Amino acid sequence: MSFHSIYRHGFARVAACVTTSHVADPSSNAEAVLTAANACHDQSVAVAVFPELCLAGYAIEDLVKQDPLLDAVERGLATIVEASAALMTVLIVGAPLRFGARIYNCAVVIHRGRVLGVVPKTYLPTYREFYEGRHFGSGAGIVSETIAIGALRASFGTDLLFEAEDVAGLTIGVEICEDMWIPVTPASELALAGASVLINLSGSPITIGRARSRALLCQSTSARCLAAYVYSAAGAGESTTDLAWDGQTSIYENGELLAEGERFRQGGQMTLADIDLDLLRQERAMMGTFDDNRRQREPMFRKVTFALKPPTTDIGFLRKIERFPFVPSDESLLEQDCYEAYNIQVAGLVQRMRATGTKRVVIGVSGGLDSTHALIVAAKAVDLLGLPRSNILAYTMPGFATGSESKTYALALMKSLETTWQELDIRTTATQMLKDIGHPFGKGEPVYDITFENVQAGLRTDYLFRLANHHGGIVIGTGDLSELALGWCTYGVGDQMAHYNVNAGVPKTLIQHLIRWVIASKQFGDDVNRTLGSILMAEISPELVPAKPGEKPQSTEASIGPYELQDFNLFYTLRYGMRPSKIAFMALHAWRDVAGGEWPPAFPNDRRRAYALADISHWLDVFLRRFFAFSQFKRSAMPNGPKVSSGGSLSPRGDWRAPSDSSAAAWLEDLERNVPK
Repeated sequence: MSFHSIYRHGFARVAACVTTSHVADPSSNAEAVLTAANACHDQSVAVAVFPELCLAGYAIEDLVKQDPLLDAVERGLATIVEASAALMTVLIVGAPLRFGARIYNCAVVIHRGRVLGVVPKTYLPTYREFYEGRHFGSGAGIVSETIAIGALRASFGTDLLFEAEDVAGLTIGVEICEDMWIPVTPASELALAGASVLINLSGSPITIGRARSRALLCQSTSARCLAAYVYSAAGAGESTTDLAWDGQTSIYENGELLAEGERFRQGGQMTLADIDLDLLRQERAMMGTFDDNRRQREPMFRKVTFALKPPTTDIGFLRKIERFPFVPSDESLLEQDCYEAYNIQVAGLVQRMRATGTKRVVIGVSGGLDSTHALIVAAKAVDLLGLPRSNILAYTMPGFATGSESKTYALALMKSLETTWQELDIRTTATQMLKDIGHPFGKGEPVYDITFENVQAGLRTDYLFRLANHHGGIVIGTGDLSELALGWCTYGVGDQMAHYNVNAGVPKTLIQHLIRWVIASKQFGDDVNRTLGSILMAEISPELVPAKPGEKPQSTEASIGPYELQDFNLFYTLRYGMRPSKIAFMALHAWRDVAGGEWPPAFPNDRRRAYALADISHWLDVFLRRFFAFSQFKRSAMPNGPKVSSGGSLSPRGDWRAPSDSSAAAWLEDLERNVPK
């Protein structure tokens, strides 16, 4: 199967379809379903759902009890079943069917020329505008039965699951309309029994506010059940004798809206999305309480299997992949995330200072993004504690490669925030240490190796800890989540260590947006905001190695890769445990075209970049080696700091526990075997 096929990477395409209804005309309705079914097949859709009772029309009242109508429904189903033989898509169609002494409101599951099964609706609304109890029998208690639909025979009952033999994780569970409006839904039991894709065929006439209620129920069911939820409601063509219809369609996954259709559309529509079956499996495996809930029940379900035979080639990718998974491109969501992240950091530091009785904090300020953000977190914390900002003891400590620009920014920020600040030049002490240990630089030779760099980083931290001892304060860490992931920090007496690290849970790609939010929300005065704006525009550099005249300053990203790619890799590794080949596939779709997709608000145009698969694969290789085989020992001994993002943290006391002497071989093998060169 091609690397570029979504079905190779654990995705499956689903569709919520609405056809133009023909009241009490099963033949025309069957034709409309087949038109949509063929379109779904052409789009390589795995599962397509149609509205409740779509073969007859939902609002046909007592006509549903007429034998000619029911006979026509059976003929319409036979036509669809026969035509489906050449189609890949599993079709889930609503129809009134006779069984025993009653008529049932049913979902008929059809695939490749056979009826896989028929699920009757359990909960029949018979209140306000609804009168289903007059027409239908409830499916409650119907299990292990077989239904005859003309010459067709199929399993019948509420105990059915439909499982693909050749698409791992694709198991379908079906409920119908009102079934999702009750306290304990069939979908819950279906999910616990193994259904990853929950289907709801709905009639649901529209009234003011009902669309919001449907969306809330679909989203919450998807979130609680750790499942995809595909919803389709009746639309144009339904009888408007006493009601109206909007044809609402939506597809949710694990509580996230993937796609929704146009409401009140005059005509049919297909709403498509590619759902991530691996993600759902990982979530269920990680959240042990999901399986604990399952084991408290003993529902018996029949599994009907089928072979989907999905395409092996590139069929496109119908899924929004954020370039920055830690940073939503939606402006309102980003604003909310920044508000919460900043206040989580501030609240964490406030509590630590209260608990320890500490009145002063000590912080090193370089003029870069991380220390800038940690400083404005500290400033807000002391404000909330009613302490003067002079209790923030801020130090800029220029070394051999400190740029005049970053030093200027550091001084301006410390002054404008009214901290107690000081410049401590570490070059003399660093030179002495390098000389004492016999390093060539101590003899005047221009040798800029890791020792040269770490002597500077270590001295800065050493100064901060001794200053904290001297002044009765605590050292505030500034290193971020991304640096911890890559091991891009000096261990022990270095920037890996602090008394409390407010940035430990914040990825590099989010920090710039947090600073923008601080500016926009006017947390500080104009003079502070001007300096913050300037810092945002500077290139990320550790400023440890001197640059020759005409050379660019030392670049962090040239060594360990673009943080925008490495944060992408981190999110899907840490949050979902995805295979590197899948991460590469998703990164390609997120990053291959600068003009495609959305960028976070206010993201500078001159920093918008694209990456080819070769670049993505190269930097992913770097990430895997550093994350799995190199840097865990630094995380195993990391200081306290609050978890900030749902994407995870790397604290050994929180989200991530791993051995410090692990191998990266399994991850590197997947990358090597499954990503084309």
